[in-house]
Amino acid sequence: MKFKSAFPLLLLNMFLANLSMGLVIPILPELLELFEAGGQAAGYLVSCFGLTQFLFSPMAGNLADRYGRKPLIIVGLILFSISNLLAALAWDISLLFVSRLIGGVGSAALIPAIIAYAADITTDEQRGKAMSWSGAAMTSGFIIGPGVGGLLAELGLKTPFYASAVVGVLAMLCSLWLLPESLTPEVRRLRLQALAKQASLLRQIALSVRSRYFVLLLIVFTMTFGLTHFEAIFPLYVVQAYGFSTGEIAILLTLCSLIGTFNQIVLTDRICQRFGEKKIIGAMLTLSAVSLAGLLLSGNYFYVMFMTMLFFTFNNILRPTMNTLLSKAAGEDQGFVAGMNNAYTSLGTIFGPLLAGILFDIHLGLPYLFGAFVLLASSFILVRRIDGKRVASEAILGTR
Repeated sequence: MKFKSAFPLLLLNMFLANLSMGLVIPILPELLELFEAGGQAAGYLVSCFGLTQFLFSPMAGNLADRYGRKPLIIVGLILFSISNLLAALAWDISLLFVSRLIGGVGSAALIPAIIAYAADITTDEQRGKAMSWSGAAMTSGFIIGPGVGGLLAELGLKTPFYASAVVGVLAMLCSLWLLPESLTPEVRRLRLQALAKQASLLRQIALSVRSRYFVLLLIVFTMTFGLTHFEAIFPLYVVQAYGFSTGEIAILLTLCSLIGTFNQIVLTDRICQRFGEKKIIGAMLTLSAVSLAGLLLSGNYFYVMFMTMLFFTFNNILRPTMNTLLSKAAGEDQGFVAGMNNAYTSLGTIFGPLLAGILFDIHLGLPYLFGAFVLLASSFILVRRIDGKRVASEAILGTR
């Protein structure tokens, strides 16, 4: 019962970890103007968050197995708050970059520990629903971030960062007092020898490439690549191409993210049970590509809102579906696989915005066309290699 009562707190922490990624997106045009920075800085600000998240995710997964989930969650929330406070106080763009780098480390500590915690306290039958809720918190945090940032910016350009820092401190205090540790000391001691094999980032990536769940991790990368490709330049695109205001962008992103999250919670478990994970992954990748390219067809505000809502819905369904398969395939290596999941997500967060900023300077619509191509290619090439039934059955049997 104590673990069940802690699950809502886990979801809140997951939401906050991803909220920080997207918080800066709607105010990027004004921030860049304030610091007299160029357009490519928008992509760099988003991708540098993913850089440190990628570098520290495997280490965080190991530490979560070695010392328990709770300490990593507490440290992650502390770094989350420091990152946002530094961004609020930044008087130079270099400090803003530092704050984003710290935020990436905090996210690296939080997300693998939360996913592993959820796997610790659920059975195989319960895990799908738990991962669905965790995925909803993850994607909604990342997607709602821009909407929240835009709305709070009406009170002041740095207000989103101050508010996020305060909420992070409150979440840290609540986790410190109310969140029980999910791993016993005996279990942690049993895992010390296994962790010795995972000493370096390159070794862990090499292990993941040879694993049976590598294709799933690769799709995690492409999915995140497409999502961050969308978000990194969305405010710049709709301002320059369609003339949207900051308030209109915030309202659009907030409404679309809420609808997309609702659709994900209602639909994911049902359609996965009916059609299976493999078909759902392929369909969501294809539909995400179509909706991403569809944003280029019209500048009508409600049309853009509709296409954005579809894109968010498809991505929200895709994330927990793959989280469930990865968790089942992980067996006893929940911390390691959760760390790799976060690492591949971070790679998408690095290269998606980085390339989007470069392509945006070439042509306004080129980032969306390329992002759609990557998602569509993933659907046709990668998904054909996924045997969802084999992954699930091997996980149940505990084979490697």
